[in-house]
Amino acid sequence: MQIVRTILWILLLVGVLAFSFGNWDRQIDVRIWPGIVWDTRVPALVIVSFILGLLPMWIYHRGVRWRQSRRITALETATQKMASPKPDADTTAARPYPPKQAVPAEPANPVDPEPAPKS
Repeated sequence: MQIVRTILWILLLVGVLAFSFGNWDRQIDVRIWPGIVWDTRVPALVIVSFILGLLPMWIYHRGVRWRQSRRITALETATQKMASPKPDADTTAARPYPPKQAVPAEPANPVDPEPAPKS
């Protein structure tokens, strides 16, 4: 993908250079405001216009990429926290119900039976 981008930038540069060499002898007057006139050549006007048009879209693109990378980082962090939770010191607080207690097989007799006589 990087090679395609490089080729496109080189083609754009070659096109601007060809346009500049073909139109360098023409000088034009650009009226910015009444009373303010800018005498310039056509290639300079084209290059300045290109940069002024490209700059806002480039800034917007960089902002979107920055925001997307922050969102991706936040989602990756949340996924890692969900995948490997750290054990809590108090695990009973995390349980929704108290643990079941074992029921004794025989009821407890508070009175000890008398010992059997020895024969």
